[in-house]
Amino acid sequence: MRRWPRFTVFRARFLPHPRPRALRRAAGRLRTYLRRAPGTFVWLTVLLVTSVIMHRFTPAVLTHVLQHRSTNIHNLVHSPVRVLLTSALWLDGGGWPLYFVVYNLVHVPAERWLGTGRWLAVLATAHIGATYLSEAALALAIRTGAAPRSAVNTLDVGVSYALAGVIAVLTYRLAAPWSYVYVLGVLVFHGAPLLTGRTFTDIGHLASVLIGLACYPLVRGRPDPAPPPRPAQALHDAV
Repeated sequence: MRRWPRFTVFRARFLPHPRPRALRRAAGRLRTYLRRAPGTFVWLTVLLVTSVIMHRFTPAVLTHVLQHRSTNIHNLVHSPVRVLLTSALWLDGGGWPLYFVVYNLVHVPAERWLGTGRWLAVLATAHIGATYLSEAALALAIRTGAAPRSAVNTLDVGVSYALAGVIAVLTYRLAAPWSYVYVLGVLVFHGAPLLTGRTFTDIGHLASVLIGLACYPLVRGRPDPAPPPRPAQALHDAV
């Protein structure tokens, strides 16, 4: 009969196995990561549920459901609070995994930096303000004959206005000169479509960026901007 070395027997009986310890450590880090941005992950969970529901609907039923939650002119006149809230709980274009990545890159650092309350204030201001500005532009187009009257029921749901506003406010998290490069890129990315398409959603995206930049008073009292990285130090840290 084969006999196990004494140390092996002792370790198997009395010492904790390294794998469960590593799993517990990883689970603890994951819980810490989630707790530092609770609002983002609650929102992602709701979007996951509604995304699963969307894939179970037929196209006709899905259009009817989204139309009832759309922030179009008709709904903003009759039930503004309901549609402003519910429109941000459904995705319009792109799959949930893509938004999971984007939310971790944008909303997670913003919520950690600003705190959940100020983060909610920024995204709500951008979402509501850009919605009304874009729909006002569409209403003007309808009145002048540039858009058909049926456009009052145009489908408009999604989280892109809130996302653009938070992307813009992250400008103040960076130190110069990186903040100037960052904000220029954000303005070009969201403003370039106005040179070609000029749809009401293009107006809304640029408006949400400007609203996010106007939320500077909300970032007062937060930690100082991150210092610009030094190439030599960044290479040393990477190594």
